[in-house]
Amino acid sequence: MSLDVAVIGGGVSGLALAYDLKRHGRRVAVLERQAHGGGNAISERIGGFLMEHGPSTLNAASPVAADFSRELGLDAARCDLGARVRRRYLVKQGALQGLPVHPLGMFTSSYLSPRARLRMLAEIAVPRRRDTDASAEETVAQFCTRRFGREFTERVMDPLVGGLYAGCADGLSVSAVFPRLVDLERRFGSITRGALHRRRANGRMPGSRLFSWSSGIGALPKALSANLGGAVRTGIAVRRIRPILGGFIVDAGPTGSFQARSVVLATQAHVAARLLEHVDQDAAVAAGAISAPPIAVAFFGYRRTQVEHPLDGLGFLTPVCERRAITGALFCSTMFPGRAPDGSVAIAGYFGGARAPDLGSLTPEALVDLARGEFRDLLGARGEPVVAQVRHWPLGLPQYGIGHGKRTAALDELSHRVPGLFVVGNYLRGVSAADCLGVARVTAARVDHFIAELESTAAASMVIGTR
Repeated sequence: MSLDVAVIGGGVSGLALAYDLKRHGRRVAVLERQAHGGGNAISERIGGFLMEHGPSTLNAASPVAADFSRELGLDAARCDLGARVRRRYLVKQGALQGLPVHPLGMFTSSYLSPRARLRMLAEIAVPRRRDTDASAEETVAQFCTRRFGREFTERVMDPLVGGLYAGCADGLSVSAVFPRLVDLERRFGSITRGALHRRRANGRMPGSRLFSWSSGIGALPKALSANLGGAVRTGIAVRRIRPILGGFIVDAGPTGSFQARSVVLATQAHVAARLLEHVDQDAAVAAGAISAPPIAVAFFGYRRTQVEHPLDGLGFLTPVCERRAITGALFCSTMFPGRAPDGSVAIAGYFGGARAPDLGSLTPEALVDLARGEFRDLLGARGEPVVAQVRHWPLGLPQYGIGHGKRTAALDELSHRVPGLFVVGNYLRGVSAADCLGVARVTAARVDHFIAELESTAAASMVIGTR
């Protein structure tokens, strides 16, 4: 089969990129190893409860996420974050402590000590990093401790990193994970000063507006796959890609081979590393260096009367210093409507990641027992849950460690070293579904431009040849 573009991997990134290329009129095929596309964006109904096996939300502040929802005809089923989300919860001294959701909630709450709150206020007076130190890359912990103090880092940023990346604040690169914070310090000398400047310029503080759809995040890959139709080929395991004159040969073993003018790797990082090994060593090494420790999701459905906590927030996060097994949880039925039957609630707990990778590989029975204990202690959940479901992800979220910027640069430059070969995925510029959509859309435009240039060159050669 001869194609304009072969997209290897049918997760959200690969499907979104193929969708855009199809809209540009390109002949495209998505080659997916699993029986179904969608990657980890899986939503499942279980006894009236809706379980998200992977991502649970999209950020409406991302124009690309909102655009895809509209373009795919999903807006009629869109649901925004519920009005009952009134507080943020963090674990302190073995109990949940709620913080108001407004921007000053951290200061009006007693979650941080008076000394830590004063240290946060003093951030505006902390000198920016000296140019002589700029070459040394900082972790999230180093950056935030330098700017806001140790208690803020341990009690706020560490659990936030755990919730977003299933990682550790002392192991992730701040320039890769929170590039906007680094940019604010560089431009304004202070995070506080930069945020105030943005408030004056925009009239409001920047924020996140989360949304989903009535049938869950799984609605996105389903809509993308439906639009692509026969272009999505499942059950195909690509063994090798080989550059040839004018394109690539994609070897899919017993399925046969595909010839394409361009190839996009939309796989997990370790698969990309294997496929790149005999094509581009720099990119192969870069992709292979990105780890993704295992994660497990424990989804529980309870009758409302079984849970003492008001569940009036997005969920809760746990600092490492609390020494708990659970990284955090989402109050699914509070976040969006239709996540649990009337009179019931849905809660999802997260285990493993870089903090405790062994926990992400526990048996389902052990994880259910562990999660029940955590929910009993922190939420006052009593009795047998109505639903208890576990999902293991042997490869969880990619870790943006020190040197991640150099790794992504090597992957970005792949298309210059091997024209027509591109990569997309959650290991590049953000792990959220919205981040993946953004990278996919930008890369689709680059691929389309590459093919247009090939066509232009071929047309010019034909004109010259007829003279």
